[in-house]
Amino acid sequence: MGMYPVPPQAPSTLGVEFSGLVEELGGEGGKEGREEEEEGFQVGDEVFGLCYGGAYAEFVAVSTRMLVRGPAETWITAIQAMYLIGEFAPGKTILWHAGASSVSIAGIQLCKANKAGEVFVTAGSQEKLEFCVKELGATAGFNYHTQDWAKEVLAATDGKGVDIIIDFVGPSYFQGNLDAAAKDGRIVHLGALSGTKLPAGVDMGAFVRKRLRFEGSSLRSRDEEYQGKLRDMLLERALPFIRSGEMKVYVEKVFPWESIVEAHELMESNKTKGKIICTIE
Repeated sequence: MGMYPVPPQAPSTLGVEFSGLVEELGGEGGKEGREEEEEGFQVGDEVFGLCYGGAYAEFVAVSTRMLVRGPAETWITAIQAMYLIGEFAPGKTILWHAGASSVSIAGIQLCKANKAGEVFVTAGSQEKLEFCVKELGATAGFNYHTQDWAKEVLAATDGKGVDIIIDFVGPSYFQGNLDAAAKDGRIVHLGALSGTKLPAGVDMGAFVRKRLRFEGSSLRSRDEEYQGKLRDMLLERALPFIRSGEMKVYVEKVFPWESIVEAHELMESNKTKGKIICTIE
């Protein structure tokens, strides 16, 4: 839509997440700010990471605080939403909208590995719902085309609602989120796929009645210190499970760089389950 806030230091080249090989290191060889590891990065290391922009380029310069030896961005976004904003703790219930998106796929697995209570999802097809429940381990899923997902969440929780809601949709889900949230619930707003204007008739009473907190956030505009903190949380809360195979990175399709247009068209189709990757030979 072209409305996502872009940080001023971002180049015109697209892309915020990348993977590849370390070509060159500055400073002290990548050891700065890395107390959790015995050694820094070395030339030739395979890494994943984040940048403010330019990840579609063949080369990118980033701080080593933004690098990790493992899949990064979707897990970092999920950790930010769950922990720093949603205040997740073991036993809490959570609803992930866009259940088959890469961030929600990561989030569902994080919830299961870190002892969430019940984990619910919404998605637009039965195929995606079955994937979230049977493959990822979500408690239940609701089709937003054919079901009133807010009512279904309340029914599944005996009228209590869920403690945390992660939303990428915005206005068209706003009332449903208020209805489906539990008392003292947290609604985390990460996107506005349905626009930025609330529909007429929204009832805001739940904010006071349920003591709800609604908070929006973006990751790309955060400073290096904040993103480095999230990276450290990934090392603690996700990477061990990824390395053990308990949590997985799901890839929908891999394209050669020359097919970048087709990759974007597939993404826009809203039929994917997981990451779309473009490779540069």
